[in-house]
Amino acid sequence: MTVQLNTPEGMFQPVPYHHVSIGTGTRQVHVAGQIARDAEANHIATGDLTGQVAQALRNTARGLAGAGAGFSDVVRLRFFAVRWSPEKMEDFMAGIERVVDELGIPQPLPPLSLIGIDYLFEPDVLVEVEAIAVLD
Repeated sequence: MTVQLNTPEGMFQPVPYHHVSIGTGTRQVHVAGQIARDAEANHIATGDLTGQVAQALRNTARGLAGAGAGFSDVVRLRFFAVRWSPEKMEDFMAGIERVVDELGIPQPLPPLSLIGIDYLFEPDVLVEVEAIAVLD
């Protein structure tokens, strides 16, 4: 196993992710920011945060697979969410939950950050996700 996920005793709980990941492999995979577009760049789930999170994670899975990796190899996820507010957390988490089984995303999740921003590069994009994985 190249990635160990854990939450050491005394770290803040409960959270839906591990606080620490340890990658022991030698090959790193960095998946650039993925958004809710299909292979032809068509907009997916316009105006729907839940749908956009799910599609961005599907695209992330494709990027990982292209490098021979999967979510079990991910040491870090980073989400950027437009006009973030705590009231959006339920919709955000619903997007993750929608694809957990489909994409084999570990539970609890790998270490992650959710960063609120004013806007992304296109007005309809509500969320973007980056992933870092480690392989042997």
